[in-house]
Amino acid sequence: MPQTSISSHPARRLRQPPLRVITGGDTERADAVEVRIEPLGDSAATEAGWRDLQARAAPSFFTSWLWIGTWLAHLPKNVTPHLITAMMSGRVVGMAIVCRRKTWRLGVRPRARWFLHETGDARFDRLAIEYNGILVDRSAGEAITIECLDRAVRHLGRLDQLVLSGITTDLDAATCRVAANAGLRAEATNVDTAHWVDFGEIRRANKDYRASLGRNTRQAVSRTLRLYEERGPVEHRIMETVPEALAAFAEFAELHNARWGRKGAFANPVFRPFHEDLIARGVPTGAVRISRTTVGGHTIGVLYNFVHDGEVLHYQSGFLYEEDAKLKPGLLSHVLAIEDSFARGERGYDFMAGSAAHKTRLANAQRTLKRVVVGRDTIEHRIEAMVRQGKRALAEFRNAAE
Repeated sequence: MPQTSISSHPARRLRQPPLRVITGGDTERADAVEVRIEPLGDSAATEAGWRDLQARAAPSFFTSWLWIGTWLAHLPKNVTPHLITAMMSGRVVGMAIVCRRKTWRLGVRPRARWFLHETGDARFDRLAIEYNGILVDRSAGEAITIECLDRAVRHLGRLDQLVLSGITTDLDAATCRVAANAGLRAEATNVDTAHWVDFGEIRRANKDYRASLGRNTRQAVSRTLRLYEERGPVEHRIMETVPEALAAFAEFAELHNARWGRKGAFANPVFRPFHEDLIARGVPTGAVRISRTTVGGHTIGVLYNFVHDGEVLHYQSGFLYEEDAKLKPGLLSHVLAIEDSFARGERGYDFMAGSAAHKTRLANAQRTLKRVVVGRDTIEHRIEAMVRQGKRALAEFRNAAE
């Protein structure tokens, strides 16, 4: 795929009805869409355009300017982001950012992989984007997403691939249709489950959150709360200011590192500066929520969450673990945070991707997130798929043996 500006031909369409756009009163007309992919230019202009479109779109937290703008500010110097822009009637109706990275795998020839809101650098991408997608004007809907995906995949070289991480089943379905239309293969290389608490279900049952949990979970929460209260008052408090939030984030770093060490989030050298910047930008607007659970004034847990569209997204955490297995600081911290969110009238609490046991115990709903790779069905890609399946089977065998 060339790095120069790419413009779609307005006359060429996928096999679908033309876009219908309401232009005033009851009058409707079909407008062609032009999609460009070009190196990211002026950052101020990108921010202005993104914010303007965001006001007309339904972004996830990870496609909001708060995340995207912070991500762009911390990109490695060797990464050249490209901006996908969809225009209709002179107005921007779709935006996304892709990064190109050359890779060598089985062959001697390099290939390019294009990553949606990622860099292709495994260490940097451990920032872990979820609910990824293309920002589109809500009045245009999925048709703009289709156009953007179509333009991207039709300019892939023979061995090149488009990589979409952390996408929902809706975007996966759209990607598969576009790939098939272009004669390409869309392969899900990772499928994960995001467990979440649907507060609507609890409210419809006229229950409080704790009463909605299973018997064993309720007992575990009551027991750990009683044991902690023997030491002193238990308090869950949200950090209201940036200095408070940064101080709690530093505590979270100590707790997290003590538990996970080199396997933890802070093994990524970009993690700390990126999130300190995100906290500084997001706490004043309420989009970043850091809470601390204390017992007698001593911290036993820190939750690092995001808040978007009335829903809390749990991103990371750090807990003070002790020898007594009956003390469950993580379980208690999450329950208190969920009850706080429920009392605020919010819509839900999303644990996001991952298979930790407490997520299934505390959640009542789930969503599927995928990593999808689009490319030609070549021998090289088939061999890579076989290697990947072998590694996955080996990992499952080891986990079962432990």
